[in-house]
Amino acid sequence: MSTGLWGRFEQQDFRSRVRGALLGGAIGDALGTAAAPGPGPERLEGPDGLHGLHGPGAGGPGGRVGSATQLTLFTVDGLIRAHVRRDTGAWHPPTDIHRAYLRWAATQHDWGPDERRKDNGWLARQEWLYARRNPDRASMTGFGDDIVGTLDKPKNPAARDAAAATRSAPFGLLVGWEPALVLQLAVECAAQSHGHPGAYLSAGAFAVIVHALARGESPDGAAHRALGLLAARPGHQSVTDALQGALSAVTQGPPTAERVRALSTTADAEDTLALAVYCALVAEDIPHGLQLAVGHGADPAAAGALCGALLGALHGETALPAARLAGLEGRATLLELADDFALEMTQGPALHGPAAPTPGWTERYPPL
Repeated sequence: MSTGLWGRFEQQDFRSRVRGALLGGAIGDALGTAAAPGPGPERLEGPDGLHGLHGPGAGGPGGRVGSATQLTLFTVDGLIRAHVRRDTGAWHPPTDIHRAYLRWAATQHDWGPDERRKDNGWLARQEWLYARRNPDRASMTGFGDDIVGTLDKPKNPAARDAAAATRSAPFGLLVGWEPALVLQLAVECAAQSHGHPGAYLSAGAFAVIVHALARGESPDGAAHRALGLLAARPGHQSVTDALQGALSAVTQGPPTAERVRALSTTADAEDTLALAVYCALVAEDIPHGLQLAVGHGADPAAAGALCGALLGALHGETALPAARLAGLEGRATLLELADDFALEMTQGPALHGPAAPTPGWTERYPPL
């Protein structure tokens, strides 16, 4: 989709879907984190581990985001910088994404923004991000040094959880890219921390589904598109089987707790993705889909993040539950970054092209 073809309606629709995907994923992440079993003041109560989905979240359960949202923000930051760096002739998005994840890693051990770092840009100066929110071990070790994991030599070959998938929605928002390229980029970036094929192919499949939804396709069509692209990938069978199981479950009747649990018997990426896709397929609305996703899965935070991003990309920001949105931690940052991403994707040449560069933009997203 060329930037020259963006009309006013197309830009508005795209921005709404970008906002929906990022905010929806963050709401699901926060709700799932609070619904996860275990002690703590942030736990939600109720017979299904979830209570009051429509209720306020500010200062209480369900408003504080986890590491999935943090990493998603840095994925967006890396993608914007990749497009800015294209002006310099240095065009290799996986490298820019890896650098962004290294900036995230700094937030996990620094007390606050280091003003001496010239590559921080705008996002890494947000003080609220300098907090550990139970990051997974593979992400911490994968981004613990400057070595970039690749598909030939992935980091953490045994890491199979869904953390790489939960940060991958922004790849799907590259609506001007072909689906196969979206899959490739998401897979390459997932392998930087999660080297098991089930993990990095789940991340790629998730990005392709978001991509199809952001372009106006149906959830069922989006899932089948992902299946078609997965078929050519070595090691795809477990992800394919999980997605096919989700599609099959839709035909078996109304959603039940037992049916949802049967899709997510483990916290592996494939099972978590299948649960999220199923919940998006059967959801009456976004709150209903999120309640299913975070109430019954083995990894509630990941399932909530994935399902929220899918439904947000499908329906746009205005379908998000207002009370949860109002109480969402970091909402201002999420909104500003979402709008910057939409602006870059639709009007990038006007911001940093040779004809009329905007210095403020490259200060926010330095091509370093």
